[in-house]
Amino acid sequence: MKRFEDKVAVITGAAQGIGQAIALRFAQEGARVALLDLQDTSPAVALCQAAGSPARGFAVNVSQKSSIAGAVDSIVAEWGKIDIWVNNAGIFDNTPLTELSEERWDKVADVNYKSMFLCAQLAAPHMVAQRWGRIINISSMAGKVAFPDEVAYCSTKSAVLGLTRALAIELGPHGITANAICPGSIQTEMLKSTHQSLADRHNTTLAAWEADVLKTIPAGRFGQPADVAALAAFLASEDAAYINAQAINIDGGVVFY
Repeated sequence: MKRFEDKVAVITGAAQGIGQAIALRFAQEGARVALLDLQDTSPAVALCQAAGSPARGFAVNVSQKSSIAGAVDSIVAEWGKIDIWVNNAGIFDNTPLTELSEERWDKVADVNYKSMFLCAQLAAPHMVAQRWGRIINISSMAGKVAFPDEVAYCSTKSAVLGLTRALAIELGPHGITANAICPGSIQTEMLKSTHQSLADRHNTTLAAWEADVLKTIPAGRFGQPADVAALAAFLASEDAAYINAQAINIDGGVVFY
């Protein structure tokens, strides 16, 4: 039997990158998978279905409770429950402090942080009712260490860690664990775009910028979305039943705590 054959997993920000890889990993291990994103999830849904598991995509704005609630209602109506919820949706921002508008701050906070509260609030009752659940929040190594010109991103990713600990304490007695994953440099389109922006800002090439970044990673390579997906699958499994309120780095050895 596959590890998640009787489970329903929901992943936000699942159209591409890390979210898509997590959805695919759960599908490969037998879960029924719901993929939530503002972008078109059809290609990701097709990959999950090709892996042999039921999968559905939902157009959801994770910063709006009503939008999430609609998807939750549909998932429960079709599949009867929610077992695993992965809060992966997020946006990057590298606006310098003195140039950061209040509107941009609110946008980053809504997507990176408030959305995880809203999703947990809507998913938790279903998990409490069955006395089993897994909430996995995708933070970042930027939630533990700061970087120049990333005040909004670092702040919101750090806030995710506080939210995770609070969820773990409150929901733990109901058989639910809540943990955070803190990725480092994972090869996605968002990382490439970020590196290109930073390279342009520092008047260098993308190749030169990424070569310098690699020098800071003890493992000597960038991570892959599948690396993060493997950790998410472990945290959702029974093997991780006694792991709760943790913020686990997956960054090749850059951050040590």
